[in-house]
Amino acid sequence: MSAPSIPLFDRRASRRSRHRLFAACAAFGLAALLAAAPPAHAVGSLVDVQVVDRSTGETLPMYWHHGRWWVPGKPGSRYAITLTNRSGGRALTVLSVDGVNAVSGESAAHDQVGYVIANGQYAQITGWRKDMSRVAAFEFTALADSYAARTGRPDNVGVIGVAVFRERPRPSSPAVPPLAKAESQEPARDAASAGATASNEAESRQRSDSAREPRLGTGHGRNERSQTSYTDFERAQPAPNELIAIHYDSRDNLIAMGAIPRARPMPDPFPVQAGFVADPPLR
Repeated sequence: MSAPSIPLFDRRASRRSRHRLFAACAAFGLAALLAAAPPAHAVGSLVDVQVVDRSTGETLPMYWHHGRWWVPGKPGSRYAITLTNRSGGRALTVLSVDGVNAVSGESAAHDQVGYVIANGQYAQITGWRKDMSRVAAFEFTALADSYAARTGRPDNVGVIGVAVFRERPRPSSPAVPPLAKAESQEPARDAASAGATASNEAESRQRSDSAREPRLGTGHGRNERSQTSYTDFERAQPAPNELIAIHYDSRDNLIAMGAIPRARPMPDPFPVQAGFVADPPLR
């Protein structure tokens, strides 16, 4: 098995053509967690994105519902975001959790700091970047206890975002074929179906709101070691080559909204149990 990659991230805002980037590598059983991750649970084309429950090592299943990907989180569990680069070159991934940049703590935007991953390699992001050697663990928690809500930004709690950028070819590098447009993992939809989807989603939310428990967010967990370093990166274009969004909530809430089908009992071909003649009622 190959060793885990070293994710790298931009030190300053990336409005300049060249960017200083940090590298973060997890110091715990990264390879074991990733080896068990089934490809069917990854979302993305240039970069595969997975959400891993660190308590169990399970890659959380993703459900497509009303035009969005959803994963079920368990309150109190620490989780990690796994990134696997399939783009054919180095890629910059700007990571947003609950609308907050996971490296700088700013309200997230595409042109901010992000992690860089070499082609064919993977990285596991386990928390909010605190400095060159520490992160505060991502953990599922009540919305009110989320880092975004506690810092006055509750509006976008419940979604993980990854903006993927290809790297501009370096002058010293040999010529490369033209870059293909990033393919979407999402099913194609026309304008009419998109409008119907939005309407259905609103109705589904209205029906399920009364039955739902408090929404989940991502808390600012305990400090963990995660060493970093620097590199350079220049984006091939100002706009992301791919945008990935993964929404999350508790399993009960996802069942209530219809994202996860309700479990149905298996049909029984002989529902009446065999027995014997009962005594008559007493007089």
